Amino acid sequence: MRFAAIADIHGNHLALEAVLADIRKQGIADIVNLGDCFSGPLTAGRTADALLALNALTVRGNHDRYLIEQAPEAMHLSDKAAYSELAERHLDWLRNLPFSAVYRNTAYLCHATPGADNVYWLESVSADGHVHQKPIEDIEALAAGIDFPLILCGHTHIPRLVRLSDGRLIVNPGSVGCPAYDDDLPHYHKVEAGHPFASYAILEKTGDHWLPVFRQVAYDHMAMAKLAAQNGRMEWASGLATGWLR
Repeated sequence: MRFAAIADIHGNHLALEAVLADIRKQGIADIVNLGDCFSGPLTAGRTADALLALNALTVRGNHDRYLIEQAPEAMHLSDKAAYSELAERHLDWLRNLPFSAVYRNTAYLCHATPGADNVYWLESVSADGHVHQKPIEDIEALAAGIDFPLILCGHTHIPRLVRLSDGRLIVNPGSVGCPAYDDDLPHYHKVEAGHPFASYAILEKTGDHWLPVFRQVAYDHMAMAKLAAQNGRMEWASGLATGWLR
């Protein structure tokens, strides 16, 4: 069995197109999407049209939820920018997304953790803003009751694999369209991939074992960086251009 996992597209249709083309080149037909599809100062409408046509198994991310739960005037800048480009059919699609899902009775899918769509599963943030890998005991506690050999999550935008003590794998495929961001919660911090490429993962089962292959795909990231700058979001422009916030 072989399929692809994408996450955290954040309204970057050029990155999405490049990733989908790379997935096709690998001969893979099945794709799962771990949410945070549209939010960002980029091309939410074009991204939405592409995702609706893709018809991939998709779970709802926290920014997807903000787009359907918050009034536009109360939204963060990235959500508000995306909302202005979305049609009602795009919002209806978001409203119908599940919090979590199971792919072929084998892989559990969620955006962040099984209990919340805005909590880091594999990472912790210290009071001084350093992002580091969470202790295995804490990771396993969040995986309690998820009885599948493969667990997929997104949210932190960084490709990562953790093997639990019972052999289950938790895989974050990284971000398709947003390689760097900052956040105020739980403490101010930055998450930086260190490169501008689009990230995703291929999951392949050989015998009784699943193994991920993390892939990075080049695309016209400077076009998206320039668009972010034109839309007044210089931090996005920096992240898209370099993978760092400067």
